[in-house]
Amino acid sequence: MATAKKPAAAAKKPAAAAKKPAAKAAPAKAVKAAAPKKAAAPKKAAAPKANSAFMKPMTLSPVLAAVIGAAPIPRTEVTKKIWEYIKKHKLQDEANKRMINGDAKLVAVFGGKKQVSMFEMTKLISAHLS
Repeated sequence: MATAKKPAAAAKKPAAAAKKPAAKAAPAKAVKAAAPKKAAAPKKAAAPKANSAFMKPMTLSPVLAAVIGAAPIPRTEVTKKIWEYIKKHKLQDEANKRMINGDAKLVAVFGGKKQVSMFEMTKLISAHLS
């Protein structure tokens, strides 16, 4: 069922427009000459300062090098590569994701433990960095 527009609503619109006061002309402003802008001193890009202790390449023990490679890499990269290894070989415990099940290579890194928590893992790995 379509409803027709009411004639009263149409009549109100022109009346509302008629009630508005006439727009006044804006007064002319004096045009100022634009002052030449000073050239801004070139700013150096503020590079985030990396903590040099984390970014320093570390020498890996032969046991850890068997898992992630022998090249000296920073601590942060060691952790990333260990996690890549864990996920690639599906060594994260299914029931408790905080636990890491060690395979033959990781058990050697973990000091003979077959299962460690992810927090304990970083502590055990740090013993293999120098």
